Amino acid sequence: MSPIGIAVVGGGYWGPNLVRNAQQTPGLRLEYLCDLDADRARAVLGDYSTVRISTSLDDVLADPAVQAVAIATPAATHFSVGMQALEAGKHVLIEKPLAPSYDQGRQLVEAAERLGRVLMVDHTFCYTSEVRHIRETVRSGRLGDLQYLDSVRINLGIVQPDVDVLWDLAPHDLSIFDAILPDDVAPVSVAAHGSDPVGAGHACVAHLTLRLSNGGLAHVHVNWLSPTKIRTFVVGGSKRTIIWDDLNPTQRLSEHDRGVERNDELADLDADVRGRRLVSYRTGDTVAPALANLEALRSVMVEFAAAIAENRRPLTDGFAGLRVLAILEAASESLAKDGQSVPIRAVQQTPRETAGVIENVATTMAQRGRGEVTV
Repeated sequence: MSPIGIAVVGGGYWGPNLVRNAQQTPGLRLEYLCDLDADRARAVLGDYSTVRISTSLDDVLADPAVQAVAIATPAATHFSVGMQALEAGKHVLIEKPLAPSYDQGRQLVEAAERLGRVLMVDHTFCYTSEVRHIRETVRSGRLGDLQYLDSVRINLGIVQPDVDVLWDLAPHDLSIFDAILPDDVAPVSVAAHGSDPVGAGHACVAHLTLRLSNGGLAHVHVNWLSPTKIRTFVVGGSKRTIIWDDLNPTQRLSEHDRGVERNDELADLDADVRGRRLVSYRTGDTVAPALANLEALRSVMVEFAAAIAENRRPLTDGFAGLRVLAILEAASESLAKDGQSVPIRAVQQTPRETAGVIENVATTMAQRGRGEVTV
């Protein structure tokens, strides 16, 4: 098949990464970089690039050589730019979040379904080797019953002027939850607490607690103000626990066959004895799985191209983006109500051909091309 013509819209923080990966992904042909600042776009592409520069989104969308667009504009513009691209008949990849609100996200999803276009959210972390391994372990049953999730994403980050820390950082962790949870387990309510110690006008530090449909809990801590950078992710099961330390260069992922087990056979003993012996502690091996050093954003681009070519939903499709938006809106409501637990609306997915599964995302070097990006 001929390569799919793609335009990147937005040449700011994330746009250059999309440009580089689009250029190095077989199956895609980068036609344009569209940005209101032509000099910035020219600086991204360099002096000798054959990729065209445009400051007009209308002109880019009118070009029949462009079949798809990757949107890396400010979050507040995702809905308007995405809808304009869909209505122009283009397939759309949008940087997180899908839209500024759930209702606008739903409109994008409905438009993509009506027009038969691929709508994909750039939930980049879902395409890492670590998340792929965690997903396979959870869904295979090797972890046992899922008991808890705990994620910490803190650093001395950029205090965003238009969104709080929840909407800036938590989509990463919530998208990972969405990717790894079994099909019969979903978040049902959320309680959020936040603070604004520096007077930014919105939360700069926040904690989310999600109650899962199986009785388990998931916790997210996001923070712009920490002097140290921490990115840890813990998945606890009845049989195993997985710990992902994304900043550990030698052992990012480890599986621990250690935990607590209930001694139900003690039910007939005296109450005092039973209380002391109700649980036992299991100490087993700790294993560090060998994982391929995959290009996460390159795999995003490969999945986008494959979904278009195969006329199917991508792994992180519009419905995945909607599920994240549903949690974010409930979390914002909880934050405004001083931590009151708020139900999370269920996302009804319309029947269609099954989306691509993360285990089958194309990842060979021939498909991904060269290069690496840190997310």
